[in-house]
Amino acid sequence: MRPITKLFNLNDPGWGRGSQNNGSKPGSEPPRKPQRDNEPPDLDEVWRDFNDKLGSLFGRKKRSGGGGFGGNGGNGPQMPSPRATRIGAGVVVVGALGLWLASGFYIVQEGQVAVVTQFGQYEKTVGPGFQWRMPYPIQQEELVNISQLRTFEVGFRGSSRNKVLPEAMMLTDDENIVDMQFVVQYRLRADGAPDYLFKTSNPDESVRQASETAMREVVGKKHMDFVLYEGRTEVAGEVQALMQSILDRYKTGIEVSTVAIQNVQPPEAVQAAFDDAVKAGQDRERQINEGQAYANKVVPLASGQASRLLEQAEGYRARVVGDARGDAARFNSIVAEYQKSPQVLRDRMYLETMEDIFGRVSKVMVDTKDGNNMIYLPLDKIIQQASRSNTDAGQDAVAGSSGQAGAAPAAAAAQAAPQPASVPSRPAPSGFGDVGGLTRDRFSR
Repeated sequence: MRPITKLFNLNDPGWGRGSQNNGSKPGSEPPRKPQRDNEPPDLDEVWRDFNDKLGSLFGRKKRSGGGGFGGNGGNGPQMPSPRATRIGAGVVVVGALGLWLASGFYIVQEGQVAVVTQFGQYEKTVGPGFQWRMPYPIQQEELVNISQLRTFEVGFRGSSRNKVLPEAMMLTDDENIVDMQFVVQYRLRADGAPDYLFKTSNPDESVRQASETAMREVVGKKHMDFVLYEGRTEVAGEVQALMQSILDRYKTGIEVSTVAIQNVQPPEAVQAAFDDAVKAGQDRERQINEGQAYANKVVPLASGQASRLLEQAEGYRARVVGDARGDAARFNSIVAEYQKSPQVLRDRMYLETMEDIFGRVSKVMVDTKDGNNMIYLPLDKIIQQASRSNTDAGQDAVAGSSGQAGAAPAAAAAQAAPQPASVPSRPAPSGFGDVGGLTRDRFSR
């Protein structure tokens, strides 16, 4: 190490200034001009000193003539000694070996991994930090960024208006065509860097092709309306799962992070017709909703009316059945009495029948025994006048009129009412005596 220190000692005050030893042998080297301390060194002297020190390192003595290897001097060429040659060669070998070993140091940044190969074959994967490997050509490293989120677009570039139709056009299950534009984001797995580098020739292009393949397969199994409206999220999820399955099958070392559908629409050539079809579908849905609302309103009402009619019918049936049973029981009791005295029961039935008939009429004809004239009793007029008198009396009472003022019109109406003609008391014809008495009872009432 002393020859190296002597050779590269930059603190030497005589570096480049020639030898300051005045006691050297005469003729050993050419004389050098004296230099001052504050003057810069001469370049020729610097080169000469360097050659002399380098030659002394390898055992070659200084020459009296000019510097440098192979220079012609007065004493001829000098051969280095074997020991000095071995020392110099060892120093060079050690320095070269140290430089070669030092070339194996490298730094792996955060978010990266280094894939180390030995003679071109995968050896190991190292993480971030200051690392060392065997120098080239034994081992080599390749840095791979695993934290970077890679993104590419399918069906467009930059904006949805910049369409790439060969990528965007896809066929649905109902034989329609949709314009599909989506974005895929992916990154490398921590242990997938070797697969990313060595298992696939172009892994990024493989991801693009896998995304198109998965999207076309999923869209090809769905209907157009499902893809356009309610099924976007479901389609994106299925595409991501299918893409991951394809990439894992090819061992790309890639993990799909997101599949986002940006825009889905029919082709521009049929956009107007599609809008008309959408409007027609919306009108159909609106009419269906209106019909459903009307049905929800009418059906409960009809059900209530039906229930009410059923209840009324049930009540009517119960009433009719009860009346029939009562009439049947009454008839059975009458039959028993009829069997005991038929004539009495016959006359009673006749009288009840005539009573029911005369109770519903307002005119009564009375036949006399001696003449053909019939007496007319205007019972209906009398009843109407009596009803009007009662109505007027009630209105006067409500208005707060006196009792005398309210009674006067009633009395006047009673006086103005025609008096029925007196009917002489005559015996009723045979078989109708009870009828005459019934008539008198009705009139008095």
